Formats: sequence, C-alpha cells, structure tokens
Amino acid sequence: MAMRRGAGLAAFERQKAENQSYATLSESLTRKSLDVFETQVDQFRAALKRFATAHRDDLKKDPTFRAKFQQMCASIGVDPLAGPQKGGWWAELLGIGDWQYELGVQIVDICVGTRDRNGGMIDMQELLRMLNKLRNIPVSDATGHASGAVTEDDVLRSIKTLKPLGAGYEVINIGSRQMVRSVVKELDTDQAKVLEIAASVGGKVWAELVAGAADWPVERAVVALENMLLRDGYCWIDDQDPEASAVYWVMSVVQWE
Repeated sequence: MAMRRGAGLAAFERQKAENQSYATLSESLTRKSLDVFETQVDQFRAALKRFATAHRDDLKKDPTFRAKFQQMCASIGVDPLAGPQKGGWWAELLGIGDWQYELGVQIVDICVGTRDRNGGMIDMQELLRMLNKLRNIPVSDATGHASGAVTEDDVLRSIKTLKPLGAGYEVINIGSRQMVRSVVKELDTDQAKVLEIAASVGGKVWAELVAGAADWPVERAVVALENMLLRDGYCWIDDQDPEASAVYWVMSVVQWE
C-alpha cells in the first residue's frame, strides 16, 4: 500500500523554501548595505584628507582649530588616533602623527624628570607650562592659546598613545584640577582628599590643617600624610616651619618657575 505525503509535510517544505528565500534576500541586502557603507567611508576619508591637506598648517599651529577638528571627528564617531598606521588617522591622513608622538615623548621626559620631586603626579597646568617652555612657545595665559601652544586636548590624546607602554600614564581629577599620573599605583580616598586640600592652599599642609578641612581626627590626617611622604613620595616634609612641627609640601600642586 503506497503512503501519501501529508499536508503537514508539504507545508513544512513550503516554509523551508520561504525561509531559504528570505535568507538569500537578507544576504543580498546585507551585501548591498556593506557596499554602500564602504563607498560612504571611502568618500568620507577622501573628503577628510582634502580638508586636512588644505588646513594641515592650521591643525599643527592653532590649538583651538585642532580642538574643533577633534570635536568634529568625535561627533561622527571617528577617532583620529585609530587606524592601520602608527598615529592613526593623524598620521595616515593629516600627516601630524609624528607631532603627536613627539609630544608623547616630551610628556614622558617631563613626568620622569619631575618624579623625584612630585612622586609621579603632576598638575596638568604645570605640565602644559613646561611643555610649552620646552618648545619655546610663549603662552600669555593659562588657556595656552598662543600660536602652536600645546593644549589639554593635545596632552589627553598623547597620553592615550602612551597606554600601550603600561607605565600607568593617566589623567585623573582631584577636586576641580586635572593631574597627570605617571606611576602604576592608585590613590586611596584619603590621599585624594589630601591632594584636593593641598591644591586649594598652594601645596603646603600640616596634620591639623588637613584634619580641620576634611573633618577628620588628627591621627587620620597624620597617617595619610605619612603614607604620602614615606610610602609614595608625593610630598616633602619641613620640620623647621614655624606654623607647625611638621609641614608637608605636596609637590605636585606647587607651582614651579
């Protein structure tokens, strides 16, 4: 007796054929979408290259123009430091990747050169002042808007290129100030508070002052200051100052000439 194929099996095969048809259509659409996207990326890269070529000198010399360009790239999801070449699109399209890496080397030189006095923590404004002085660029104000001056945005981008070194280079916020850390160690909460207080008074603190400002017992302030002095090297001690038996100078927030 011959067996007949049931309606259920026929429906299943029709559904299978429809699914294969949808899969083929989806693959075709995906391929077309990728082709369109790649074309748009190529067009954008060409336009970016034309813009960069026309304004390369401005990008190198004008920090405000450079920051606006970075903001424009960020708004459309482009990271100028990402790309197949060292230095990313800065190097590939803009031709200033070497400038960015040169800045990174200078940041390392300054951070390492000042580590003995500040324990590996330097104020962003002090770093900018030293970078621009190293480059013989006169900067009349804290914003660094002189022609060719290095800005905070430039430092942030260069520090990003230093991350693969694994040396701990990082920008952290202490109160309202930005600090550049160049050592692989974390600040505990008490140290961060002492740094914030020291920054507000010019870098000179003592246990009673810190205790009053932080609403701590004096013993807690002593421990925090001693850890910063002996364990981490963030400050120096002066036992001859008339204001207290032990005055601590937090060197990363002292302005140096």
